[in-house]
Amino acid sequence: MRAITFSVGIVGKPNVGKSTFFSAATLATVEIASYPFTTIKPNVGVGYLRTECVCKEFNVKDNPVNSICIDGVRLIPVELIDTAGLVPDAWRGRGLGNQFLDEIRRASALIHIVDASGSTDLEGRVLKPGMHDPLEDVKFLEREITMWMAQIIKRDWQRMVRTVESRRADLQSLLENRLSGLAIKRRHIIGALRATGLNADKPSGWSEDEFLSFVDALRRLSKPMLIAANKIDIPSAEENIERLRESGYIVIPCSAEAELALRRAAEKNLIEYRPGDPDFSILRSAEMNEKQKRALEMIREKILRPFGTTGVQDAINAAFFDLLKMIVVYPVEDPEKLTDHSGRVLPDAWLVPKGTTAREFAYLIHTELGDSFIYAIDCRSKVRRGEDYILKDRDVISIVSAKKRA
Repeated sequence: MRAITFSVGIVGKPNVGKSTFFSAATLATVEIASYPFTTIKPNVGVGYLRTECVCKEFNVKDNPVNSICIDGVRLIPVELIDTAGLVPDAWRGRGLGNQFLDEIRRASALIHIVDASGSTDLEGRVLKPGMHDPLEDVKFLEREITMWMAQIIKRDWQRMVRTVESRRADLQSLLENRLSGLAIKRRHIIGALRATGLNADKPSGWSEDEFLSFVDALRRLSKPMLIAANKIDIPSAEENIERLRESGYIVIPCSAEAELALRRAAEKNLIEYRPGDPDFSILRSAEMNEKQKRALEMIREKILRPFGTTGVQDAINAAFFDLLKMIVVYPVEDPEKLTDHSGRVLPDAWLVPKGTTAREFAYLIHTELGDSFIYAIDCRSKVRRGEDYILKDRDVISIVSAKKRA
């Protein structure tokens, strides 16, 4: 099967907890330390989306293949990219500069890790909590990405302008080709032109400010972003979280350190905990010392009870479900038994963009299945669905084709 790959980049300035967030989300071993530029090379890892599986609704015991199901919670693997910290004017090559900006080229969305406690300056240097305004971090990162994208476009801008105004090609097509390596699609370009009201047939008439406003709109559409407001256990974070919400972004209170501690304890079977759970249960108390027990209880009292979760899983889910507008679809071959050709029940959970049709989904599974598509069967209602049927979240679908069913 061929799946669409969507990657989410974890970005932010140095020393805000990006690598801790990444490690907590993936349980990968990365270097974590409290100093700038800990991450010298980007890390790519697998995190998981958490969604309610359909197995309990259908009252079946599933046999997941491309994902995991734990007590009715389906965990679907997704790609996360952890990049090193950005500093002001990185787009000019300052710090480690464009090397890190380039790593977000293929990211479809961004999770911006922000120090909500205000205890690090724009360079990532440690301050007394509350001394720095985290809203400045949001503004600076927006500017860095916008200016980076602007520099890429400007390399060929004059040539594109001449081509467009001589009517040899349209601006949308030229930009789509120029920016294909940045995971920027034609719809993003059209949306940015519409948002700014600029004349795509006469780009030579754009002022510098208008050009940058177009690129900024393109950034917002092509690299949608949410804020993971990290370090929520520090008192100064509470007020800053409310102020961060004024930025217009989705803001999720977060404690990456707490999530990492819980994930590692669960990995050792010391506690029972699934990513995104509102609490945990201690399984082997005798194998933990008093310091470990106090640390776990502190996580419960300072993080889980007041906030509901550590926020790490919430941020990942929001990136895919809210920013990228993904839905989960379960393809099966037998609509009665909900099995694939090997007899496995509900083996796969696919992430697809909202608006995907039944035939488009068939093509994602296999080209021949799309080419020979006849109809799909909605396994809940047993109703036949045509090629233009728009899939819904949690649909269980069997594709019937002239070749085979899947």
